[in-house]
Order: sequence, then structure tokens, then C-alpha cells
Amino acid sequence: FSSIYFNFRECFFIFGAYIEVLSQCKLNFDQMLLEFSVANFRSFYSKRTFTLQGSTSISDIPENISKTMGYNVLRTAAIYGANSSGKTNFVRALASMGNIITESAKLNYNEELDPYDPFLLMKNTEKEPTYYEIIFIENNIRYRYGFEHNLQRIVGEWLFIKKGRKKEEVLFIRNEEGIGISENDFKEGIDLEEKTNDNRLFISVVAQLGGTISKLIVEWFSTKCNAISGIHSKSYMGYSKEMFHTKLNGHNEALNFLQNLKLGFESLSTIENEFDPSTLPTELSEKLKKELTKQLANKKVVELLSIHKKYDKNGVVIGEIPFDVYEKESEGTQKLIDLSGPIFDTLINGDTLFIDELDCRMHPIISEFIVKLFNDKETNPNNAQLIFTTHDTHLLSSKIFRRDQIWFAEKDSMQQTDLYTLNDIILPNGQKPRNDSNYEKNYIAGRYGAIPFLMNYNL
Repeated sequence: FSSIYFNFRECFFIFGAYIEVLSQCKLNFDQMLLEFSVANFRSFYSKRTFTLQGSTSISDIPENISKTMGYNVLRTAAIYGANSSGKTNFVRALASMGNIITESAKLNYNEELDPYDPFLLMKNTEKEPTYYEIIFIENNIRYRYGFEHNLQRIVGEWLFIKKGRKKEEVLFIRNEEGIGISENDFKEGIDLEEKTNDNRLFISVVAQLGGTISKLIVEWFSTKCNAISGIHSKSYMGYSKEMFHTKLNGHNEALNFLQNLKLGFESLSTIENEFDPSTLPTELSEKLKKELTKQLANKKVVELLSIHKKYDKNGVVIGEIPFDVYEKESEGTQKLIDLSGPIFDTLINGDTLFIDELDCRMHPIISEFIVKLFNDKETNPNNAQLIFTTHDTHLLSSKIFRRDQIWFAEKDSMQQTDLYTLNDIILPNGQKPRNDSNYEKNYIAGRYGAIPFLMNYNL
């Protein structure tokens, strides 16, 4: 999973004075995720739909809702569940859908579609197609796009749009018989049906050849809906290095934020050095070391340094000493620095960010602070969205989340993952959980499911 990420734009944004700056960056349009559905992918066999459309039966915490095109859209959502319940598979599914969309147009004839990772714990499911569908809003138009595929080919593909209160319109539908296009509404796809190989998505081919609507769909996945790991940050830590090294907008505010957390250092600095092969990790194979040494020869490498005070034995400051952030600082501090770019890129551009294991190596108060950045319209004027998996029960509070923002992942007796919200649960008394309930206590007590089942074990 650590190798499957969408690319962030080369920009880094604000941590410290976020209210003032973000309020000045209001965009003139809305772009928000409404739904994501998946079937026959890893632990998801039956179709499961994750929605960010707020329930009309819930009126509490109205500030967590953005009204867009007549929809009540949630700004955040948290997904809880036991280890191996399928939470990470959910984020992987979104990343896999995006990967196929952005990469399929590059495939040669008869090349395999990757990743294809079906549910394997039921007879013949490894031959069935994986299903993806996403619904999102951009520029006041609702798009519904999806496809089905196996290892060799695209089995089905479709794109619908909805403008305002009008009925949903079909732009194209692809099935075993071919590709049917609306010649009035999807002119960019005309005459490209025969140029689309079985292993290529039609949307990707049309986008590659300059299609406007199709390009919007592809770019939504490549730049506006991003998935990252809260455990492995190596794929995006370079952004923070660049932010501090070139002093991009927001680097001072980011430093102020990190200093306010009292992480032990006074400031951050960067230096450029010639690449030194001896700095490569010892666990790398000799073949890989030689390849990296060849690629990086005569190139500059940026090092991020944390500047600490140095004291005499009486506690008097006598100077400063630099630490290499990725050698001397804690993993928690490294994560906070690395995560700054993705979070504020998302907030300023009004994008959607998925983080697997947000709370990993992070204090609960900091996790809560990040969630509130997205829930608060003052710090999130562009309606950015944050969806994350977590085990942090401190966030299970009616003061932080509505009941439709709290999701649970749980496997059934056949090891299939189910997804449901706190608002979907019917308690033994026949009622739904109340908004004045102690969510954290009830979850730990097993009233909502999605917790580990531990058999009796004698130590």
C-alpha cells in the first residue's frame, strides 16, 4: 500500500495562521465527494457504498455540513474497526481505482490490468470483475463514473452527469457489446470507440486525446482526490523538505505551528549536499544500491535539519546544534512535518484527502485538532474533505462528529467486510443511538460492533 499514492501538486501550505490565510483563499466553485462504491476487491465482495451525503434525520453539529447543489455534504468521516477488518482495504480500493484511471491509457495491447485483487475466499470469485463507482460534484455538476474489470479487460464502464435539478443524463455506457455514446452530450468521445483496447478505460483514452469532460474525471483522481498512508510517509516527505528548502508560501506558518507543539527544536533548516552512497540504507540489496548510486551520482540531496539549543551544565544556552530530522527526531515528529503539505494542500484547494491510520504516532489532541480544521467552515472555507481510518476512540464524541460521520468496518463469518455508520445501527431496544450517548464507552463495550473478538486465553 505504501507504494500506491496519488500525486500532490508541488505546493505546500499553512499550518500556523491558518484562519486568516485560508479565509482569503475562498474558491469560486465547489468540488466534493458524495459516494464511493466497491465490490469484489480484497475483503470487499458484495457491493459496499461509502457516502458523505449527510442524513436528513440528523440536525446536530450543522457546521460539519456543507450545502452544495442541494446536497448536505459531510466535510469529514472517521472509519473504525478491529485490526484486519478491511479499513485499509477501503483506502486501497480508492487508490486502485485512481491508479487504473490514470494508468490504463498507457497499456499496450494484451497487457494486464493492475491492480486486480479480487475477493478470494469464495468459489470462483477470482474470475469475477472488480466494481468501482464514484459520485462527486465539481463546478455545480454531479458526475457518476464507474467501471468493472478483471485481469485482462474492462468489462463495463459508464459516465452520467446531473445538472441542477434536471434528470441524470448518460454520456456513455460500455458493455460486452461495445461503447454507446450520447452524440449530443459527449462529442469528445465520437469515433474513439474503436481506438479503445479491451484493457483500456474509454475515459482515459478520450482524456489522453484532449477530451474536456473526460480530462476533468481523470484529473479529479490525479490531483483532487488523494490517498496517503498515516504509517508510511516516505512517499510525500519530500514535499516538506522542498517547502522549507525553497521557502514556499506557508513555510513560516508551518514552522510556527511545529514550534507551538513544543517538539524540542527551535527552528528548521535545510542544506544541499552531494549524494553520498554510504548514506543508503544497509538493508537495500547490492543491486539496488548500485542502481540508486548510478541514478543519483553528481546530484544534490536536500537534508532537513532541526535546530536545537545547546546548554552548559548549569542550563545556560551556549549555542545551537543541528539534527538530521530523519535520523534524530522521533517518528511522530517526522510524521507531523511530512503531513503538513498534504493537509494544507487539501484545505486550500478544497480537495478530498483519504488517510489510512491518521492517529499512528500522533497524540489524540493533535488528531482532534486536524479533524476540527476540516469540520470548521472558518478554517475550511473551500469545503475540503478528510476521510480517515483510525483506532483513536478519543475522537468518538458527539461534540466532534455527527452520527453519520462515524463509520465502522466489520467482517462477517465469511470474512467479507461490511461498512455501516453509527446512524445505521439499531440497538436491542429497537432505537438508534442517541446524540447524547457516550459513543466511546459504548463502542468499547461492543454495542456498535466492529471491535476485536478475543477468546479466553490463560497466561
